[in-house]
Amino acid sequence: MNITDVNKIFRKSIIKGYFEPELLNLDFKKSNVKHPTITDDGLMQSNLLHVFFDVETGCDYPDGDEWFIVDLLFPYSIKVPDIIKGPDYFTTIAIEGDKNFWHHREMIRYKYGKSKKLLESLKFLESKYKEFHALLEPLEKDLK
Repeated sequence: MNITDVNKIFRKSIIKGYFEPELLNLDFKKSNVKHPTITDDGLMQSNLLHVFFDVETGCDYPDGDEWFIVDLLFPYSIKVPDIIKGPDYFTTIAIEGDKNFWHHREMIRYKYGKSKKLLESLKFLESKYKEFHALLEPLEKDLK
């Protein structure tokens, strides 16, 4: 088995065995939204912002068993304020029908060499979710 396949398997096992159950304990639930590029299901606390795990990006790196990418998806094709646009916040993913979803990608490093940092990584992910959710809350009225 090559390093890419091994890292994908390892990442999925960490996500399914630790991150997803812990997020479910933090009042996340299974998302009803499908990501345009990630095939696995996502999680959400509200229908406003959805969390998806990208196990593909960087899995060919030698340290690919130490981190993965989380994609925080705002799955609505509406005009968003300039303050949340850009690489530090949200960029677009083009979808069919000339629409765009807004998303933010964040690297989650859950291991440093032999030292696991699962709890710290979980807290970081939860804090990013809350930060971005707060930025998006004013848009919720436009969705109704």
